[in-house]
Amino acid sequence: MSETFIDVIRSGEDPNGADGQDPGDALHADLLASTQSTTGSGAGNGRHEKSPLIGGIGNGSDGGGAPNNFYIFVERARRGASKLSCSDTGKNRMRHIKVGLLFVLVVVATFLFGSYDEDEHTMHFEAVSQASPGVHDIRLDLPHAFLEVKFTGPFIPKVRVGEVSNTTKSFTVAIMGKGPNGSGPAIVAGNVTLFLDPNRTIETVERDFTVVQQEYSHLYFHIGSDEPALVPFGMTYESLPSAGQYQTVFAGIILVFVYVLIIFELVHRTIAAMLGSLLALMTLSLLNKRPTLEKTVEWIDYETIGLLFGMMTLVGVLSNTGVFDWLALKAYKLAKGKVWPLITILCFFSGIVSAFLDNVTTILLLTPVSIRLCQVLNLDPTRVLMAEVVFSNIGGTATAVGDPPNVIIVSNKAILNAGITFTSFTLHLFIGITFCMVGAYGLLRLMYRKFDMTNEDPPDVAELKREVQVWRRTAGRVPMVSAEQKAVRALLMHKMLETEQRLRDIRSSRAQSTDRWRENLAELEQKYRITDFPLLVKSCVVLVAVVVFFFAHSAPAIHMGLGWIALLGGVWLLVLADVHDLEAMLEKIEWATLLFFAALFILMEALGELKLIEFLGRETSALIQAVPESSRLTVAIIAILWLSAIASSFIDNIPFTTAMIPVVVALGNDPDVNIPLPPLVWALAMGACLGGNGTLIGASANVVCAGIAEQHGYPITFNMFFKIGFPMMLVTNAIAMVYLLICHSAIGWNSP
Repeated sequence: MSETFIDVIRSGEDPNGADGQDPGDALHADLLASTQSTTGSGAGNGRHEKSPLIGGIGNGSDGGGAPNNFYIFVERARRGASKLSCSDTGKNRMRHIKVGLLFVLVVVATFLFGSYDEDEHTMHFEAVSQASPGVHDIRLDLPHAFLEVKFTGPFIPKVRVGEVSNTTKSFTVAIMGKGPNGSGPAIVAGNVTLFLDPNRTIETVERDFTVVQQEYSHLYFHIGSDEPALVPFGMTYESLPSAGQYQTVFAGIILVFVYVLIIFELVHRTIAAMLGSLLALMTLSLLNKRPTLEKTVEWIDYETIGLLFGMMTLVGVLSNTGVFDWLALKAYKLAKGKVWPLITILCFFSGIVSAFLDNVTTILLLTPVSIRLCQVLNLDPTRVLMAEVVFSNIGGTATAVGDPPNVIIVSNKAILNAGITFTSFTLHLFIGITFCMVGAYGLLRLMYRKFDMTNEDPPDVAELKREVQVWRRTAGRVPMVSAEQKAVRALLMHKMLETEQRLRDIRSSRAQSTDRWRENLAELEQKYRITDFPLLVKSCVVLVAVVVFFFAHSAPAIHMGLGWIALLGGVWLLVLADVHDLEAMLEKIEWATLLFFAALFILMEALGELKLIEFLGRETSALIQAVPESSRLTVAIIAILWLSAIASSFIDNIPFTTAMIPVVVALGNDPDVNIPLPPLVWALAMGACLGGNGTLIGASANVVCAGIAEQHGYPITFNMFFKIGFPMMLVTNAIAMVYLLICHSAIGWNSP
């Protein structure tokens, strides 16, 4: 035995070093083993003698005739602290390295971002005709440049066979240059031909040019037309360095970097999204495409942010009524205390409600109830919540209002003109989603079979277990510097041991009967009641009004989106509830979730500016057109479904759907491709919505659920969700693919 270490303890010095390193949880087993022998026979009946830990500190006696027990504890504490100190030192070193590298990255990105002017190119307007061509000078600061030129005018964005005839007028663009000695002019890049729309529909068309300036002293656009009448148009161009042709690669690298931060939990997902946004903005700056602050803020989808904030406000006020505890108790009673009937009820309830109500709203309302219910049943809420949100995403796919991508799809004018209505959209998708939900439930039972989902501990036992953890954490935070601090820690440890002994006594004496849930139910009915009935009535009135407006918001007489409805509903309830402690109310808002969405929207729009989403759509279109016409519909369904599913798992499905709609419409209307549009729309909707289950940030509902769970002390990590969500995504999309191929490739049900 090390007498020197005992002397250090008695002298009031820290045995773990000057920094007061705490042995922590690793010493719990040793402490328990070294002290149980001092309790004697009293340990078996819940009685405890005076703890040697208390008497032995300061005077060397134990007060109970067992001085060696304290020495054993101290020696084990010394060895455990030494091991833990080495482990913590390595972890702290790696943490400092990570923080240092990320901080250097942020500083460098900030410096590069601030070193370039904002891109404030203005649109240049003019008109040309057959007799009056136009000329526009080009100013380049680089010897090699990659020009992105946008033309806004009466142009056909994508020329299809049969759409252009000998009488169709054209619009030509070429970059001309004059030599240093005045020679020329010569064509540097072009000629690019744009065809004029006979209906004069205004479209924006983008064309790229690669220019080598060092051979010319003067560069300019030469724009002509074979139209006798004047053709008005607008033009703007951006001069990128030659690396601009690799901007899609840069966008992919940034996206991978963000996912590495999130997957390995190096930083919080909100900070990861912020870092990704900063890197994307830095890349745009290096390519002379730095957006203004106003434009960057416009990238944020305030409709979604407003919807989340408003519904979080409603749920925050509603939680003060005790209704979530009451609803949890009713579900517990309906399931008779059994786990799987309860999970089944929650999953299918989540899926069915999400089909008629936005799934983000469904999760906002259902998550607090589920967490409270799991606490009543002493279940780990994370697995139940992940199952709920997966079924919410599946159920939201069934109708046009259940998931944001579906709302975007059915609101598109070209899709509406093709005869795809709310009714036809719901009819085609509802049948397939029914099969998907059945398959998903079977897979859920299969995946959860390895987890212990039984209810072993009644609420009082679970409360004692949590109390033990609290005593352990509290004792671990007390430094061992002075004798008083050592005495306090010893008292806390002793209290922890007493609580653990009570826990063992309860478990050994309580008979587990099959009707135990009835006893729990009687206790819970006395404990969980509606605490503020008038506030509950007010909250329900406002909530019902908000939901009604959600369904009716597309009516011609209502000029409000979902975001405005939710925000105004929150204001209604704050006024009606007469809330005075607004600070406490604001603490219930998931600010980290809102910031994550804002950063994610900026990141996705910046990656769109780097042409990542456009690249995915272009490659999909090229793949479909490359196969024989007889197999083109089958390949198109498979390609669009799986590209949408995989892409929506890793990038937000809202901007991806927005970018893919023009691709799908162009394929469906292209006579060269010759495939019907409706099956492509169903494939896009199913892939984008079901693909959101692939990862934690694949769908808005996932992020909202994780944020609420984290606020309640049950964090859902990226890897936890990936293990459940990604297999679900694969299976449900496989079922959807089979359904679409049977209905459209085999049966030919291709009408809207």
